[in-house]
Amino acid sequence: MLTVMTAFVVIAGLALVVQMAVMIGLYRATRSAEQRIVAVLPQVEAILPQVEKLVQVSHTSIDQVRQQLLEVTGKTTEILTLAHVQVGRVDEVLADASQRARVQLERAELIIEDTLSRAQQTISLVHSGVMRPLREIQGVTAGVRAAVAFLSKGGRPNVNHVTHDEEMFI
Repeated sequence: MLTVMTAFVVIAGLALVVQMAVMIGLYRATRSAEQRIVAVLPQVEAILPQVEKLVQVSHTSIDQVRQQLLEVTGKTTEILTLAHVQVGRVDEVLADASQRARVQLERAELIIEDTLSRAQQTISLVHSGVMRPLREIQGVTAGVRAAVAFLSKGGRPNVNHVTHDEEMFI
């Protein structure tokens, strides 16, 4: 948008320069015509109608250039106003998008925290609900093995073994 505005400002400036060049050219042409008229007085009457036409054309050209300059200036002002409005809208859209993104990030963070909390709870439940009973079963199995091993030894212990056990106990 800014380059379009710059282009119109440059065009307006060029129009002013062209107008100035036309005015300088008209000034010089009028000045030289005046000098020739003074130098050649008899020919002045013959040239006078042409000079009058030239002056009329100059006035018409100046009026046209002014009209065009006013149109260019008006259009440039409209474009600048429109650009200002559009920049304001873009700013509003960017602010809204930024706010929405911030809200979505906060929501995502809450969801992640909730998911991690639930995963931790699930791990705790698995640990207490599965691992503890497995340990208990393992303990009972070890007790049953010890009982079976004791019972499978059979009868009474011999005297040496009992004496030895009692001595170790004392």
